[in-house]
Amino acid sequence: MNNTFEYRGYIGTIEFSEEDALFFGKVMGIRSLISYEGKNANELISDFHSAVDDYLAVCEAEGREPEKAYKGSFNIRISPELHKQLVVCATSRQMSLNSFVENALRKSVVIS
Repeated sequence: MNNTFEYRGYIGTIEFSEEDALFFGKVMGIRSLISYEGKNANELISDFHSAVDDYLAVCEAEGREPEKAYKGSFNIRISPELHKQLVVCATSRQMSLNSFVENALRKSVVIS
């Protein structure tokens, strides 16, 4: 079972509250809080779509650019020794550190 879904380029989480007997979630990867809920899967999907559509409409009405998640850039903190080893390894393969790390990450995940 997948615990996320996507609509118009935005990825939302899928969670369940046993106490409230309610599905709920929020859009991942942006600072704005976009949340949604539903009593069943169809309601959750519908509310997710409505929440994203409402967010985009508000941005348009206010003349501001909607946030986009996952722009392809992120920072990580690693030890200086690992940083050095990665640079040496990348250089020995005539690659940039960025390309080397991207290749390593690509091998670690299944990209659909």
